[in-house]
Amino acid sequence: MMPFDSQSEISDDALMVLFANGDGQAATSLAYRHTPRVLALAYRMLSDQAEAEDVAQDALMRLWKIAPDWRQGEAKVSTWLYRVTSNLCTDRLRKHSGKRRPAEIDSVPEPADETPSVEARLIGRDRATALQTALQTLPERQRQAVSLRFLQELSNPEVAEVMGISVDAVESLLSRGKRGLLAVLADDKMELGLEF
Repeated sequence: MMPFDSQSEISDDALMVLFANGDGQAATSLAYRHTPRVLALAYRMLSDQAEAEDVAQDALMRLWKIAPDWRQGEAKVSTWLYRVTSNLCTDRLRKHSGKRRPAEIDSVPEPADETPSVEARLIGRDRATALQTALQTLPERQRQAVSLRFLQELSNPEVAEVMGISVDAVESLLSRGKRGLLAVLADDKMELGLEF
């Protein structure tokens, strides 16, 4: 087994092979690398921290199960995880449709802000809350595309791969999603300091 620190420079594919061969630290390294973004995607889609944590854990468990059969070069580990996470979230949303509760303001985590100003932190929190609320007004597929592209910072082709659709379909979803967000946030743009 390799020391944990030395695994930060090893590719995801190589870590999958190491894990499949019994190196538990490779799994730890992959988890540290991918859990924050998988969790963020799940939270953006579900608006429930506990549900998002369950989905992230389930997605990683599925990754560990397929590790022995992982074929290098066919897909990126991150893309595979985003697709599984998106599918798990979609399943939960369908299962709980009509039962979902809106996120409470106190449950929305404050965005990381390096500015020590209290005012800047309050504005950032208000923006995050407004964005999360606005995202929830979008249809599921638009919300998923917008979250993957702009919050997870995936490219349009990566979003297309995760969602299992064409790049043109992603661009259409993004266009409609942005229009929907602009419409919802238009009245509050001055108060939130948004420019669009």
